[in-house]
Amino acid sequence: MAGGDAAGEPATLGEAAYQRLRADIVAGVLEAGKPLRLEALRQRYGLSFSPLREALMRLQSERLVLSTALRGFSVAPLSREEIRDATETRILIECEALRRSMRVGDDDWEAGIVAAFHALGRQVERMARNSGTADPADVAALEERHRQFHHALIAHCGSPRLLDMADQLYIETQRYRLPSLVGQVAGTPPRDVTAEHQQIMDAALRRSDDAAGHLAEHYRRTAAAIEAAMAGSPPA
Repeated sequence: MAGGDAAGEPATLGEAAYQRLRADIVAGVLEAGKPLRLEALRQRYGLSFSPLREALMRLQSERLVLSTALRGFSVAPLSREEIRDATETRILIECEALRRSMRVGDDDWEAGIVAAFHALGRQVERMARNSGTADPADVAALEERHRQFHHALIAHCGSPRLLDMADQLYIETQRYRLPSLVGQVAGTPPRDVTAEHQQIMDAALRRSDDAAGHLAEHYRRTAAAIEAAMAGSPPA
C-alpha cells in the first residue's frame, strides 16, 4: 500500500479509509463486537464500498476486525486472554529488538531515545497542568509521543520484520491501553510511568541487560492494570 504524500495525506482512498477506521476502532468509537456494515460505513465516512472493503481486509489481517461468512465484518472483541497474549508476544519481539539495538546503536540512536523521552515528558507535564482534564487532542499527542519513544528504543535493531511486528502489536494493545490515558482505574495503585520510561532509557543507554527486563516489567504492569479494569478489580 502506498504511503502518504509530502503533506502527510493518505495517497489513496483505501489508505484514507484504513486510517480512519483504525483510528475509530482503537479509540473505541467503533465498539468491540460492533457490526461493520458497508452501507453504514459509506454514510459515516463518505467513501465508496471498494476502499472500505480494502480497509476492512487490512484491519482483519491486523486482528482489529473479524469476518464471518454469514455476518460479515465486525470489530474484534476485547478479552483479558487477548491482552495477555498480545503483551507477552510484544515482550518477546521488542526485548529482542532492544537487545539488537543496544549492540549496534550509535550516537543517533541514543539521541533519538533521549529526544523522544524529552518530548513525552513535556506532554505529560502539559497535561498535568491542565487540571487533570483529558482533552482528546492532548491524549492523541501523548499517545503519539509514547509510540515514538518505544519505537526509538528498538529503531536500530536492523530487522524490518521485527519492527513491523512491533508496530502491529502496538496497535493491538493500544485499543486496550487508551482508556488508561483518560483516567485512573478505581482501586489501581498509582504509577509513575515517566519514571518507568526513564528507567528503561537509562539502562538502554548504558547498554545494560537490565533494559529488556525493565521493558518487560513496564508492559506487564500495564497489562495487569488493563485486566483489572476489565474485571472491575484492582491488580494484584
